[in-house]
Amino acid sequence: MDKRKDTLMGQTKLSVKGRDFYINGKLVYDEVDVDDHSKGLLMNARFIQGIFDDQFDRKRYNRFGKIFNPDQHTDDFIAALPEWYNYGLRAVTVGMQGGMPVFTMDIRTVDHNPFGPDGKIFDQAYAKRLDKIIQAADKLGMVVIVNILYWAQALRLNNDETIIDVLKSACYFLKNGHYTNIIIDVANEYNIDMWNDLKMIQNPKSMKNLIELVREESGGMLVGSSGGGGLVDQEVVDASDVVLIHGNGLTRGEYYDFVLKVQKMAPNKPILCNEDSPCISRLDIAQLTHTSWGHYDNFTKQEPPCDWGITKGQDFFFARRMASVLGIELKELCLEDQFYLQGLEPNTSWNGRRWIRLAAEYPEKINYVNFYRNGVFIYRSYDELFFMYRETTWIQKPWIVKKDDKTWTAEIVLHDGTTLIKTQTV
Repeated sequence: MDKRKDTLMGQTKLSVKGRDFYINGKLVYDEVDVDDHSKGLLMNARFIQGIFDDQFDRKRYNRFGKIFNPDQHTDDFIAALPEWYNYGLRAVTVGMQGGMPVFTMDIRTVDHNPFGPDGKIFDQAYAKRLDKIIQAADKLGMVVIVNILYWAQALRLNNDETIIDVLKSACYFLKNGHYTNIIIDVANEYNIDMWNDLKMIQNPKSMKNLIELVREESGGMLVGSSGGGGLVDQEVVDASDVVLIHGNGLTRGEYYDFVLKVQKMAPNKPILCNEDSPCISRLDIAQLTHTSWGHYDNFTKQEPPCDWGITKGQDFFFARRMASVLGIELKELCLEDQFYLQGLEPNTSWNGRRWIRLAAEYPEKINYVNFYRNGVFIYRSYDELFFMYRETTWIQKPWIVKKDDKTWTAEIVLHDGTTLIKTQTV
C-alpha cells in the first residue's frame, strides 16, 4: 500500500490553457495584486540538487562550513521555500538524477543515479526526499518541475531498454503519489552533445515518443523535455504540454530572438525557461513575451551542500527583480545597495579557489566593472553577470587564492557616468 495517498493534500492543482498556467482553476498570481500581463506565468528557479546524494563519496561535500547530510539538505530546501514564495517564485526544478556541481567536481565521479543499473526501482531514500519536497510545495501553492534524466547519470544505464525502465519507474512513483503540482522534464537538455552515446534521448523523433510514453505512464501529467541553451526541435515542441527551454550562453538580445522563434513554433502553448543563468535582465523579456523564466544560481544552488535561502547578491537581486516584474511592491533600495561584490564571504572558497563576481539588481545600468586586488587592477568585465574571468553567461574561471589576498575592490562604472566602489576584505 502506498502511504502517500493518505498524506497528500492536493491543494495545488496545476493546469494549462493556451499560453497560461493555472493553479486551482485560476491564473497563476491571480491570488496577489500583480501586473495583469504577468498573470498566468510561472516564475521558477533551478534547485536541481534538492534530493542530492553521492553514492561514490558523500564525505567530500563536508564543506562551505557544513557537514553534508542528504536528508538535512532536503529539509533545508523545504524550509527556504516560503521566503521564495513571498517574492513571487512559484516553481522549482528538482532532478531525480541531480545536476553537475559546475565549479568543483568532476561529474564523472559523482554517482547520483537512484535507479540502479537496471532502472527498475527508484531508490526509497531518494523517493522519500522528493515526496517531501513535492508535498511541501503543494501545501504552499508551488509547482515542482521534476527532471528525470541527466546525461552524466544516464550514461550509467545499460541500454535503451534500461532508459525506458527508468522512465517507467519514475512515472510509477509520480503517478502513485497522486501529485497535482507537477511538470515532468523527461531529460535535461536532451539535444546537447553530452547525449551523443544515447541516441534515443538525443534524437528529437525518439524524444517525441518518450514524451508520449511518460505522459501515458504518469497518468496524464504535464510533460516536456528541455533543450540546451538556444536549441529547440519542432517534433519535441509538438509533443510537449509545456515547452521547456534553456537560455544558457545567450545574450539578452539572442534570448529574446530565441523566445520569439519558439513562440512561432508553439503559438498556443505555455513556454517555460527552467534554466538560464544569473542574468536577471531576462525577466523583462519574460514579461514582455509572456513566457516564464527560470533563475540558475550555479554556485549557491548547485554546489552541495547548497544554501537554499535567498542569499546576498545574485539570489537577493533575482528575488527583488522577480517581484518587481510581477508587480509585487517592495521598498526601493538606495543606489549603493543595488550592487554587491560576491564570492569573498566566509565559507565560499573551495580548495584554494574563489569565484568572484559583481551582482546587481539592475545590471542594465552598468557599463563595465573593474576588479582590483590590493589596489592592483586584475580584470574588467563588460557583460552581465559581471563575472571576474567570465567564460559565458553562466560560468567563470576561479581566482586561485594567494597568501597576500587582502582587499578586493569592484569599481562599478554606470552608463550615466556614475562610479561606485564596493570593497571586501578577506
